[in-house]
Amino acid sequence: MAQAYGEAAAQMVNFFSSKFGPPPVADLSIVEIDDRSLGGYAGPQVLFLSSRAIGLQVNTRLLAQEVAQQWWRELVSPATRSDLWMDHGLATYSEALFLEHLGGEKALEERMREMNIEALLHDTIPIRAAGRLAEFTPPYRSVLYDKSGAVLHMLRWVVGEEAFFRTLQELANRFAFQTAATEDFEKLVAETSGKDLGPFFIQWMDSTGASNFRATYVMYRTKDGYRVSGKVEQDMDVFSMPVEVRIETEGEPVTERVQVSGRASEFVIETPGRPKSVVVDPNNRVLKYNDEIRLRVAVARGEQAVAQRDYSLALEEYQKALDTKRTSSLTHYRIAEVFFILRNYQSAANAFREALNGDLDPAWTEVWSHINLGKIFDVTGQRERAINEYQQAVRTRDNSQGALDQANQYLQTPYERARESGG
Repeated sequence: MAQAYGEAAAQMVNFFSSKFGPPPVADLSIVEIDDRSLGGYAGPQVLFLSSRAIGLQVNTRLLAQEVAQQWWRELVSPATRSDLWMDHGLATYSEALFLEHLGGEKALEERMREMNIEALLHDTIPIRAAGRLAEFTPPYRSVLYDKSGAVLHMLRWVVGEEAFFRTLQELANRFAFQTAATEDFEKLVAETSGKDLGPFFIQWMDSTGASNFRATYVMYRTKDGYRVSGKVEQDMDVFSMPVEVRIETEGEPVTERVQVSGRASEFVIETPGRPKSVVVDPNNRVLKYNDEIRLRVAVARGEQAVAQRDYSLALEEYQKALDTKRTSSLTHYRIAEVFFILRNYQSAANAFREALNGDLDPAWTEVWSHINLGKIFDVTGQRERAINEYQQAVRTRDNSQGALDQANQYLQTPYERARESGG
């Protein structure tokens, strides 16, 4: 994989140079390290990647983050631990920018959707206070990598493309081979954008939480169409930034920016067509809560608990997700996985059935629920029922994560559970 990684890193250096200015060094080495360490780490002129992170295809996301840290660690370094987001957050968002460069707006939206969920997993400490967390733990990564990246994405929306990227170029230029503080970054953004961003930084750097937007409105007929008069309501007193409001009509929708400050902000929007509904932040510009995000956050917290083998906590988190949406196939599937690990096969089977009867979002829950039901029937001595489930899996024609390969394997040879060792 050496040549593939070298070529990919060169492409990333060229892209980041076009966005941030020249890199701090002329040469960059990539070194493979063993798996008893971090997946990746960047030092001056060198990137360290573990064997497990390298894989059989270029790990684009990890590599882009580590390459970007030649700018946002080696060229410009955080002044204090309160400014660590300028290391991790800028590198994480640089990775998202590179994905946007490769795959366009859709790729950026997908990455930001993941980043927003991760940002809310441990949102109990402000970004500027996260330096006190143990390094590279899940809370540390949630706040300093993902939430910081999400905040930079919001800042880009607030100040606009030109001002945002000019800020990054000025940061790399003025503070080259020096340290920079959050206050320095804030002054640069104010200078390039001409905006007072004090409230924005107070909200997102020094506070915690995210808004849950609601809209109340009435509509009036006018001589030219319709007028929608209403309020955007949310539950954070210090919130202050523009938010999009879209009026869905019988014709083309109308979208406008509304400056939302405090718990309620009024808006008036004219539309040529008859209004049907009002949607706040339709393009997901703002880090926020809604039912879908609450569900995803609870599921992600459950997955983290499973990784730490805290199965009771995982089931508690998954129950929170079900409280938000009873028909979530993903949640039922994750619950079934826990019961399967615990060898509570009846409860696992019930949960896999619930996954099949749910919303089938994501779609792979269907094929893998059938496979896992087949495995349950195999270990409980019901081979005919197991074969039926594997056949149903094959009929989905969904080979997500090698599902069809595994289903065909178990059609030939029954699944056997691994034997436990120990005394």
